Formats: sequence, C-alpha cells, structure tokens
Amino acid sequence: MPRLMVKILIFAVALMVAALTAWCALALWYRLPLPEAGRAIAAGVFLIFGLFTVAALASRLRLKAILSFAVVFALMLFWWNSIKPEANAAWAPDVARQVTGIIAGNSLTLTDVRDFEWRSNSDFTERWTTRTFDVSKVKTVDLFMSYWAGPKIAHVIFSFGFEGGEQLAWSIEVRHKASGGFSPLADLFKNDPLVIVAADERDVVGVRSNVRGEDVQIYRLRASPEQARKLLLEYVAEANALAQAPQFYNSITTNCTTTVAKLMRVAGDNVPFDWRLIVNGYLPDYAYDRGAVDTSIPLSQLREISKIGERAQADGLSPAFSKAIRVGVPIPAANATP
Repeated sequence: MPRLMVKILIFAVALMVAALTAWCALALWYRLPLPEAGRAIAAGVFLIFGLFTVAALASRLRLKAILSFAVVFALMLFWWNSIKPEANAAWAPDVARQVTGIIAGNSLTLTDVRDFEWRSNSDFTERWTTRTFDVSKVKTVDLFMSYWAGPKIAHVIFSFGFEGGEQLAWSIEVRHKASGGFSPLADLFKNDPLVIVAADERDVVGVRSNVRGEDVQIYRLRASPEQARKLLLEYVAEANALAQAPQFYNSITTNCTTTVAKLMRVAGDNVPFDWRLIVNGYLPDYAYDRGAVDTSIPLSQLREISKIGERAQADGLSPAFSKAIRVGVPIPAANATP
C-alpha cells in the first residue's frame, strides 16, 4: 500500500478512535452508577486509554492498540445496551403519568389526561382525568411551537380539534425526576425516559405562554379530518406502546420533533428528512415550504400573527383559552370550513 494511503488510513482511524473515546468518557460520566469522584476517575482513565491508542497508531504497536481498543469498546457497548429506562421513580408531578387509550369503534377513552391549574412553576393544582372522545368528530390539527431557548430550539405540541370546539393537545416530553431538570447534553446519554402527555391546551400550552413566559406560536395545519384522525390514533398507539416498554429521550434522535415525524409517517403523511427536523425552531419554515400551513401571506407575517403571547395573557387561562389564542390566526384553505 502506498505510504500516503497508509497515512490517510491511520489518520481516519485516529479520528474514529478519538470520537469513540469522547463518547465513552461522557457515557461513563453520565451513566456509571458511582459517586461523582468515581465517575470522574473512570471517564479520565478511558480518556487516557484513548489518547494512548491514538498515539500508538504512529508506532509498531498500532495493531495491538487497535485490537485492545476494539475489545474495550465492545465491553462498553455491552454495558451500554444493558441500561434500561426506569419504569417507576419519583417523577416530577407534570410528567408523573403516561397517558394510555382504549379504542372501541369510534370511541376513544383516554386515562391520565393532564388538566393542571397553573399559578406558577411551583404552585399548581394537580389533576388527572379520564375522558372519552368520538374520533369521528376530529376535524383539525394545529401545531404549537414554544421557543424556550432562542429561535433555533422549540418544544413541539400538536393539538386536535373536535366538532364543538374541544381541543386535545399532545406533548412529547422528557420524563425527569422531581429532583432533576432538563439537560440536552445529559439526555444524549440515557439520562431520562420519554413520556407522552395528553392535556388541555390551557394546561400544556398555557403553562408555557402564561407561566414560563415562552414565545408560543400556533400554526393551523392543512390536514383533512381523515389525516387528523389517523395522526391522533398513532399518538394513542405510541402512548400505549411507551406505557408497556419505556424508551429513553434523546436530544437528537428521539425527541418531541423526531417522534412526531415518525408518527406522521406511520399515519401516511410524507415527511422527508430535513435538517429543520433536528434544529426544530425552523419547523414552521419547513411546514411553509411544504404548503402545510397558510401560504397566502409571507412567512414572516404569518409568524407574527401566530404568536399567542398577548392573547393568552389577556385571556388568563380561562375556559375560553383555546378560542382566544386562535383569534386572527389564518386557517389554510382546505380547513377553512368551521
């Protein structure tokens, strides 16, 4: 093999070993069941081992170094795959229960629908309900974007509208413990499970707009009643599956946006991969480009109209919250009929 090719190959292997070393060190730091000092030592030892492997690639020890690293990495993967989500823990109250549903004909009965009354992040009345819906009366689906960390990252909520004006919102969230919090980096390393919450809009949307002060926007989607019903039933199926077999939340691969995209594909919608499904703050741009929202006005104007902050604060989480936050928000032509 020409010397140049050997050097290129060694360089590529060095980059791979360095990347795998960083991942393993972080995995040990976040998930090894030891006190902080023990986790720090384990992560540090692996970093040194990885650096030694990279250095050895330039010597006659390269084959032994690569083999040793491969064996240790295989052991790491075995340990990693043995880590399963907790089914029961001291969860934070707002994610303490996983909604489940039973379908009989057109009748959908949901258990553990969240209906909290929020006064502040720490002051609220906890309430979980069982509700029955007629899925034949699902007419619309709307997209909520709640921007909590600037314009690039948002939380995604889908809400289904029924005849008569009732709304049922679905939110895919991190199931963190009462003593914990949300960490995008930690949640890349099996830190918290996934939970699907079904709730009243004045709960799951209102807590973000009125209590936490997030920039919440609503986009009415161009979806037929049949498409809306299929997506709703996929949410129910996913929630039931999650109740039986918990999954970990992952900030990149299994989050509020990627899971929704998967559900929409299963429901029969064409959702081609796009970088805006990862950097989800730009999801409205993606929906606009695909004609899934009203395109009769520029996106910049639609985005301003879609901001619910002032309307939500004026309403004050009343029973008319869902109606109030939709005032003035354009409905795509296919959904224009009340």
